[in-house]
Amino acid sequence: MVSSIGPASRRRSVPVRVGSVVVGGGAPVVVQSMTNTDTADIEATVKQVADLARAGSEVVRITVDREEAAAAVPHIRDRLARQGVMVPLVGDFHYIGHLLLTKYPACAEALAKYRINPGNVGFREKRDTQFATMIEVAMHYDRPVRIGVNWGSLDQDLLAHMMDENGRRPEPLSASAVMREALVESAIGSALRAEEMGLGRDKIILSCKVSVVQDLIAVYTALAARSDHALHLGLTEAGMGSKGIVASAAALAVVLQQGIGDTIRISLTPEPGGDRTREVIVAQELLQTMGLRSFSPQVAACPGCGRTTSTVYQELASKIQNHIRKRMPVWRKDYAGVETLNLAVMGCIVNGPGESKHADIGISLPGTSEEPAAPVFIDGKKAMTLRGPAIAEEFQKIVEDYIERRYARRA
Repeated sequence: MVSSIGPASRRRSVPVRVGSVVVGGGAPVVVQSMTNTDTADIEATVKQVADLARAGSEVVRITVDREEAAAAVPHIRDRLARQGVMVPLVGDFHYIGHLLLTKYPACAEALAKYRINPGNVGFREKRDTQFATMIEVAMHYDRPVRIGVNWGSLDQDLLAHMMDENGRRPEPLSASAVMREALVESAIGSALRAEEMGLGRDKIILSCKVSVVQDLIAVYTALAARSDHALHLGLTEAGMGSKGIVASAAALAVVLQQGIGDTIRISLTPEPGGDRTREVIVAQELLQTMGLRSFSPQVAACPGCGRTTSTVYQELASKIQNHIRKRMPVWRKDYAGVETLNLAVMGCIVNGPGESKHADIGISLPGTSEEPAAPVFIDGKKAMTLRGPAIAEEFQKIVEDYIERRYARRA
């Protein structure tokens, strides 16, 4: 008998509230994204945050890198609220975050969380005081922080010290192993300093960002074993297109399967003129294909072979997928549980009918060079056969009717 498999039990981290969203503590893994607009451009930033939120991003990070950006933050928050977009905003601070948070209290109040990178919060004697200032502001406004270590800006004093210690070992570790340990030490050490100042563990999220898959797996495995803080996952600088998607999925899937991770971001480089919301969709699809969450009805479609040289099923699958994306905001608002719906669009008679029966609604086309005559299966039983040029539109109507019958309307 084949044993049952699935994601490991979730690591029990300390829950952290970010605005209206709970991160950790057994809550569903949260999808996060980040804008790439100039935050001082209020109109552009509001539009992109709204687009990301409507695509399903539950937390959105914005860059706060100078005074103009800090001054814009409360206006961005307020404009979003007037549009009914209540997504929590996270301020990404580097180098002068301590100055911006103290000089612009409206910015500090408008943000739901602060992201602090201990590698560039300050240098040498200024490091501790500037870090302390940011933690004090977080406590004053009762805001959580993400202590986000990045291998591209790792604390060089800490790394040099650990490299020196490693050099005195009888059997020194590799440089990459020392770097990974330095990342973990920086994150945990910074969290401990924040706690010593009075910031609660329920106000701290940790992350250690790297851009190599195996390094990410090793770092988060170690971090999860040595801390019960909520963890944010992400492969930084993942890349563009399929490379970035594959690398992110390969890294995050391994640690998610181990029950590690409370919030994720897919750091894709957009194609020229590309849609920033792509990273949100990839994050959702990763969590849904792993069985961790459901965001949208899934469409199973065969890859095609010599039996399916006709493009009819490809066009049908594309039309159905686009129809779902277009209709999902309305369905999600009106019907409880609609995101669990499963559809199948199959291209020939070999496996198509059988696989269509496994879906809630499935359609199977006959294959190469045959007139479109497509049996439709609903809840495992053949319900009808569609013929002619309007199969896609008729199938969409069947899906709409099924949703109306099966899922309870929200009050």
